[in-house]
Amino acid sequence: MYNIKEYISIIKERLSDYRFYHSICVAESAKELARRYGADEEKAEVAGILHDIMKESGDSEQLEIIEKAGMTITDLEKKNKKFYHQISGAAYASAVLGINDREIIDAIRYHTTGRADMTLMDEIIYLADFISADRDYDDVDIMREKVEKSKEEGLLYATRYTIKSVIKKGRILHPETVNAYNWLISAYFGK
Repeated sequence: MYNIKEYISIIKERLSDYRFYHSICVAESAKELARRYGADEEKAEVAGILHDIMKESGDSEQLEIIEKAGMTITDLEKKNKKFYHQISGAAYASAVLGINDREIIDAIRYHTTGRADMTLMDEIIYLADFISADRDYDDVDIMREKVEKSKEEGLLYATRYTIKSVIKKGRILHPETVNAYNWLISAYFGK
């Protein structure tokens, strides 16, 4: 249904070797998580391959593709360019590649921030980006252990990790991340 070889060729042209390798690793992790949790492996692979497709594009190109796709970007997102690529990546997948599957588009759209009421595909791409084979941040082994134990523990750990990291750096914390944390606590941990 999806031309994964074509998507790989496109990202190879658009991304540095480092980011290309990361995207391949995320796609592999996403397929494995989809298999484990009973999601569509092909969709997970597509979302994983494409999640960072706009990561290394210029600001104006990203804003242009967001507008072309009819997507919105909030004032808060405009102030922190780190959020651009997840929105523009979803926009590129939709407007340029013609992908109209909401599961894939939303998984790309929220792979950095998360959100409340994440779909299973959202959760898979969010986690795959944290645990992919190329990752080597300080807590990656703990993160992988949490995901191995349970999807829910992995999601909570990842969201807490993001919140702590963003606060420590003195950066803007996206409200979707706060919403994701509150939703996870309520939905999965009954608090």
